[in-house]
Amino acid sequence: MTVRLAVTAAAITAALATASPAQATAIYPIADPDPFYAAPADIGNFRPGDVVRSRQIPAVQFPGSTVWQLLYRSTDSGGDPIAAMTTVILPLGGGHNQPLVSYQPFINALGLQCAPSHGLFTGEVKESVALNLLLARGWAVTVPDYLGPDSAYGAAKMGGRLVLDSTRAIKRFKQIGLADSPVALAGYSGGGMVTGFAAALAPDYAPELPIVGVAMGGVVENIGKLALDTYGAPNPLFGLGFAGAVGLEREYPKDMALDKWLNPAGLALRNQMSNACTEEIIADAANKKFTDYFNGSADDVNATQVHIIHANSLETFDGVPRAPIYQWHGTSDVVSPQLVREVAGRYCHAGTPVQLDMLPGADHGTGMLNAPRAIDYLADRFAGRPAPSNC
Repeated sequence: MTVRLAVTAAAITAALATASPAQATAIYPIADPDPFYAAPADIGNFRPGDVVRSRQIPAVQFPGSTVWQLLYRSTDSGGDPIAAMTTVILPLGGGHNQPLVSYQPFINALGLQCAPSHGLFTGEVKESVALNLLLARGWAVTVPDYLGPDSAYGAAKMGGRLVLDSTRAIKRFKQIGLADSPVALAGYSGGGMVTGFAAALAPDYAPELPIVGVAMGGVVENIGKLALDTYGAPNPLFGLGFAGAVGLEREYPKDMALDKWLNPAGLALRNQMSNACTEEIIADAANKKFTDYFNGSADDVNATQVHIIHANSLETFDGVPRAPIYQWHGTSDVVSPQLVREVAGRYCHAGTPVQLDMLPGADHGTGMLNAPRAIDYLADRFAGRPAPSNC
């Protein structure tokens, strides 16, 4: 994981820089064969966060828990209504308005079968076992499919909106029993970036949600700047970056169209990985580089593409979280520690309590080991203790 986000951002931004609005032939994933996931024809008549349908499912991975899945209405980056999915795990005894944690795992995938609503039960979501630590505290957990119905890997702002609408759906669904629950948001790496967007969007988009705390680590604050630091070198994880470009093309098919700029090998690779999960994506383009698949260079970026990159980067997104934040980051992380300090400082200046822990010598992988401290931080927020701040 140490270089995963660096390579992802590099390939994303390089691809976006050379994209042309003249073509819009994004390759979308195969539709989920389970009809439960299908948006109804009248999805636009639902409010964001309204439950479209629900079901209970067995889940031996979470002993003693009750598991629900909700299909709910949200909105994509173009303003169109979409149906999105979240999985809700209730601790032993069911829902009694106990604390609710929205956990965003790191999902690096283009196939819908890789989403958390499937991956929690197949091993694709590597953090699934750790969710039992939250359940053991008596907390309920929701894990949204934050890449959306097209698995738009890289569209972080949309992902943040899906997180908020999934929480709305849970609170509106009376059978779960969490209507009055306090809420916390948590995630690491790509999941941390989406968590950050949910927190920054919430004051304007979902001010009614009682978000008492946010825990996020290993956050990429600006995908474009990270790309400039890592652009051009071969890497064993280059496929994840290519997948990010494909995911953003799906979310912005006009402005991020790749057809004109993919060479024959790139066109073949896009088709090959259009329904792939993480391990296959890595294997499909291991030790490759940008020029193996793309024409042009990262110097050709236009104003529209810059705007979209900024819209999906927390450093340049003007929303400010109001809920208290615990953020951690390794000082040896390839994801810029300085940008983390700067964004945390901006939030502090706006009056948000931020506890920022910079972990000496930790890289992107070892930084994740700080998660137990984040859980303790959220426990204190649920208990109503004053939020610490080292602003």
